[in-house]
Amino acid sequence: MNELNELNLLVSQKKQVAKDILEFQFVAGDGSELPPFQPGSHIGIATPCGANRQYSLINDGNKPTFYQIAVKLEPQSRGGSQSLHEQLNVGQTVVVQQPDNSFPLLDASGYLFIGGGIGITPLIGMAKSCQSSGKSFRLIYCARSEEHAAYWQDLKNLFDDSVVIHFDDGDPEKVYDFWDEFMIPNTNHVYCCGPRPLMDEIKALSGHWPEQQIHFEDFNPQSGRDYINAPFTVSIKSTGESFKVDESVTILETLRSNGLRVPSSCESGTCGSCKMKLLSGAVEHRDFVLESDEYESAIMVCVSRGKGDIEIDFEGY
Repeated sequence: MNELNELNLLVSQKKQVAKDILEFQFVAGDGSELPPFQPGSHIGIATPCGANRQYSLINDGNKPTFYQIAVKLEPQSRGGSQSLHEQLNVGQTVVVQQPDNSFPLLDASGYLFIGGGIGITPLIGMAKSCQSSGKSFRLIYCARSEEHAAYWQDLKNLFDDSVVIHFDDGDPEKVYDFWDEFMIPNTNHVYCCGPRPLMDEIKALSGHWPEQQIHFEDFNPQSGRDYINAPFTVSIKSTGESFKVDESVTILETLRSNGLRVPSSCESGTCGSCKMKLLSGAVEHRDFVLESDEYESAIMVCVSRGKGDIEIDFEGY
């Protein structure tokens, strides 16, 4: 995290909003106004276990007096979400990085918002912004069940016919059919956030749409994929250093823990901030940024991993 952009905030609220999902609110110690933000923004949080994690902001970003996020307890958590759930409580101080936005709401004639599970969080502010400005929008929220769906009743009450809530009970035969939404391209911009299978489906269905109209955000990029993490060694050519990357940590986390500063923002493989040169070795690319013709020369170190030992370097070298 960038120390120049850090805020020391108090946890003012912690409550359950769905199964395994807690809502947190953070305020300044003196109750003063916090830095503003636009729909789609996120904040970075230094979790109690020491990991830095990014979470989408839900509340209104115009002259905010608090930041509101929702955190899902991930089954395969490396400690980030688990430590927030179990160790962060009301009254404690937390280091928060000022809002950043790698998922901005661009001006368009209309919008289609698609959220899956906890991926609904950045879309709530977007839909509220459209509603207040009179912009046309449609929100589709998919979840396993009412029990697993954060804010679904609030969204239904707030947006009425502009929102579709779909529960599939975990049955693949009951998943929402998005084809009618994409069969004929139009001028709407599509914003999608959720687990990787949902992202993959929307990416495939929108292949005949103009690329600039389709936008993705995914803070859990490995969800739904049978990735198996194995340790490997990463070497940095410009420094001459080599580090072992254990199966439970990312390249980005490994470099940071060894004193190397790497630009980053989303830490989910969607923003492109942590792109580094790939000089040698085979890589399992898990990001949503690189095109196939870049696979041999670049790597997103926040999510992608070496299939064996690899050599990389910073973009400026």
